[in-house]
Amino acid sequence: MTYPARIQLVAAMNPCRCGWLSEPGRACGRAPRCAQEYQAKLSGPLLDRIDLTIDVPAVSPTDLALPPPAESSVDVARRVAGARARQTARARQTARYARLPPERRVRTNAEADGELLGEVATPEEAGRTLLVRAAERLRLSARGYHRVLRVARTLADLDGAPIVARRHVAEAISYRRGFDRPDGA
Repeated sequence: MTYPARIQLVAAMNPCRCGWLSEPGRACGRAPRCAQEYQAKLSGPLLDRIDLTIDVPAVSPTDLALPPPAESSVDVARRVAGARARQTARARQTARYARLPPERRVRTNAEADGELLGEVATPEEAGRTLLVRAAERLRLSARGYHRVLRVARTLADLDGAPIVARRHVAEAISYRRGFDRPDGA
């Protein structure tokens, strides 16, 4: 059964139960075991379905006094809208697009199945080599491998790049770092 739903999950969690794992002067007294036990409560299959993970350090008073970032939210929104438009246009150019019912037509890289992903997200040779090495070293599941490809294709779209370059693959891999480490850390 397929349910007609599209969601975007955004979640946050502390690095450990007390939340002070990497805070100078407040460091967790049970580190690193506290973090390992706390993070182990999340199942591997659940984590494998999360495309991006980003560690966000605490904001210091000095950071709060800094000038705003160079790229405004409006600029970011424009880049995202452009990337989504490129993704939809690229999907429409495939032969399969017209054969699908409207509710199943792909609009974004996140919706691309394996066949379409192979058509639109195959990286250049250096990127493919990096992805294969990372998949072996990090023991990526097939799902994890394809999610890295989707993210890499999206990063290329945000850059306006026609191909997925090694740098896009490297950045996409970096967003999975918390979940696919062989040591489980």
